[in-house]
Amino acid sequence: MFDRLTLKVQDALRFVSGKSQISEKNIEDAVDKIKMALLEADVNVRVVRRFVNSTIEEAKGVKVLRSVDPGQQFVKIIYDRIRSYLGDGGGGLALKNKDQVSVILMLGLQGSGKTTSSAKLALRLKKEGRKPLLAACDLVRPAAAEQLSVLAAQVGVPVYREDGGNDPVKVFNAALSYAKKNLIDTVIVDTTGRLQIDDLMMEELSRVKAAAKPDELLLVADSMTGQSAVDIAKTFDEKIGLSGVILSKFDSDTRGGAALSLKTVTGKPLKFVGTGEKPEDFEVFHPERFASRILGMGDVVTLVEKAQAAINREEALALQQKILKNDFTLEDMLLQLRAVKKMGSVRSMMELIPGMSGQVNDDDIEKANLKKQEVILCSMTLKERANHLIIGPSRRARIARGSGTSVAEVARLLKQFEKTRVMMKKMTKMGRASGGAAGMAAGAMPGMMRGVR
Repeated sequence: MFDRLTLKVQDALRFVSGKSQISEKNIEDAVDKIKMALLEADVNVRVVRRFVNSTIEEAKGVKVLRSVDPGQQFVKIIYDRIRSYLGDGGGGLALKNKDQVSVILMLGLQGSGKTTSSAKLALRLKKEGRKPLLAACDLVRPAAAEQLSVLAAQVGVPVYREDGGNDPVKVFNAALSYAKKNLIDTVIVDTTGRLQIDDLMMEELSRVKAAAKPDELLLVADSMTGQSAVDIAKTFDEKIGLSGVILSKFDSDTRGGAALSLKTVTGKPLKFVGTGEKPEDFEVFHPERFASRILGMGDVVTLVEKAQAAINREEALALQQKILKNDFTLEDMLLQLRAVKKMGSVRSMMELIPGMSGQVNDDDIEKANLKKQEVILCSMTLKERANHLIIGPSRRARIARGSGTSVAEVARLLKQFEKTRVMMKKMTKMGRASGGAAGMAAGAMPGMMRGVR
């Protein structure tokens, strides 16, 4: 995400970062490059104009030109500006206590990812200890209720639906009664959607809102549509009222215009982002973390959180000790690869490492084919994975045949494994102070970067 914007912003900051002295001309040139990058990213023109004026005004002040390190001070100003335009956060939902039923209305056009986001939100609330229910109140789109039922089964959350129903208000009231009888504390309502905004849809949503008296009204917008997503959010807020926005397909958005314009134009916080196709690919939006990613500074906090979610802490600590004692085996490598797969794609993980955003292309990802490496490892015996030194020519040939690969690919994996052991030991020592999960995250990265270097 933000690939193009990140590269262009980083290029602009090279004019001033690290310099002991900078001039007003340096500042103007850098800001002009960032302005063009923001416009190409489809950021709202009014937002860009405000960004340029406020940045130049502050950067040309005594604070930067007479700073001990003016280059770094300028970078900090850019960071603060971008973070402010991304908003103040808003991932927290204003829900009632668990002894009462909270209601969340999910709004959006067809194709925005509303139904999928409803299931992802339900899974997140479930992990936080709440008992959610999905209510199928989209009675217009064919198979909408069926899709919601399939997704609900995937995330292990109950769903309320009435086949053949034609009044979403009646379906909601029945779902609410079901929730109260079954001690459910949160009802997530998948409302009707259209290909475009029309009066009929808004009238229906107004009726559902009046009946539900929701605690949260969340609009799901497709981040890849840029300014169209912002305009849609503005219209929904004016006609229905919103408490926040969810941007779907955020992992595919290389521009970032919607995220950077949303809060300024609509005044509504961006609360969550969809970062992939899996139900778990759903993150709280942290403005400061995403501002750091845009500037190419990485996001180590999110990286550690992903590691903590994917890896058992006791197993991580045990693995850390094995790495430090140089007892890391191919069996451990197999377990590590599977853990890394749970954390997300190679590209998404690289974005979280400072200086790595935009440095990995599709060819690199193909070279670092984790699935192929996993197949090779699974073609080895337990004895071979416990002691890689016994894998001679004949064993390599057998492993290659069993995995459908070549002897050269098996040899390459073994060579990478040797290098990885050394690298992981160094990185794990650096990560020990951060705890087991942090150390595991540090150790996981070299494994992911085999072939990416």
